[in-house]
Amino acid sequence: MQPLMDDIDKKKSTNTRTGEAAGTTDEKARPVVATSNLPVTVPLKPARNSRRLRFSVGLLAVLLAAGGGGVYWWKHSQSQLPPGISFGNGRLEADEIDISTKFPGRIAELRADIGDMVTAGQVVARMDSRDLQESLKKSQAQVEQARQTIAEATANLEQQRTQRTLAAQELERTEGLLKNGWATKELFDQRKQALDGANAALNAATNRVAQAERLLEANQHDVGLYTVNINDNDLVAPLDGRIQYRLANIGEVLPAGGKVFTMLNISYVYMDIYLPTLESGKIKVGTDARILLDAYPNIPIPAKVSFIASQAQFTPKTVETQSERDKLMFRIRVRIDPERSRVHAESVRSGLPGVAYLRADPDVAWPENLKGSP
Repeated sequence: MQPLMDDIDKKKSTNTRTGEAAGTTDEKARPVVATSNLPVTVPLKPARNSRRLRFSVGLLAVLLAAGGGGVYWWKHSQSQLPPGISFGNGRLEADEIDISTKFPGRIAELRADIGDMVTAGQVVARMDSRDLQESLKKSQAQVEQARQTIAEATANLEQQRTQRTLAAQELERTEGLLKNGWATKELFDQRKQALDGANAALNAATNRVAQAERLLEANQHDVGLYTVNINDNDLVAPLDGRIQYRLANIGEVLPAGGKVFTMLNISYVYMDIYLPTLESGKIKVGTDARILLDAYPNIPIPAKVSFIASQAQFTPKTVETQSERDKLMFRIRVRIDPERSRVHAESVRSGLPGVAYLRADPDVAWPENLKGSP
């Protein structure tokens, strides 16, 4: 019995050593079995394509972040401005002027269109004024009639003056005869009444001349009124500028005040910005300024502060503030020199975004990118 047990133990030890040797020589070829007899998952190496994709995405994100940071730095790099210079974002604007009708009427002619440059006094549209022209002809005829009436009244006046002179002479002779007893009292009274009648007729003739002259003046005023109204039916540009909108067409009947065109006044070009209290308190009317438009980032436009609001307001939605402390802002208008605007009239555009820089301290020199021409 004992020899049999020894043989069994030898076989077990032999099998054990054989398994260990096999595990050391061909461990990768055999499946690994856990004590629970369940297979163990072996991790796989990441694919090379996945690594390249992640690297490309990361590089693209870095480039986009760098580009966005560069743009932000270019537009909002206040740290590069010396002390004493403030800035604010806004849009270039020009005063809009409506060219409207004075009287109700029909549009007969349009002489301008959107985008046209017009000069002060240039006719841009004509209204139908045939009714006014007929009224003008009637008043002109009445003027001629009044002149004839004046001529007749003047002739009558001269006649009455002659009769009055004759009546006065007869009265004077009769008075001399009456003193010598060669004329009767009755004749003297008749001569005196004739003189009184001549004086009354002379006064009436004088009044008729004055009345005819007043009538002539009234008719002349009518002629002037109709002439003005006819001229007002020729719609003209009040200032030099560019036609921004055309609001009506030929043949349309408009009421009094009906808009036909809207034009930009190129002599009044400005940008409104908003500055917080601490910065706006240092700005004065006439402060030197520069405007940089997004469309022309390398061309600083000289300007001056022309208006500072007397009351603060809460931060508008369009204003980008540096901190939440900037709650109250003052509106400041920066205006370009009118002569410069006229010279560069073709480049004037309304609504162009940009940044206005204000130099509160005149002793501070402008940076190179803001010097511009004086």
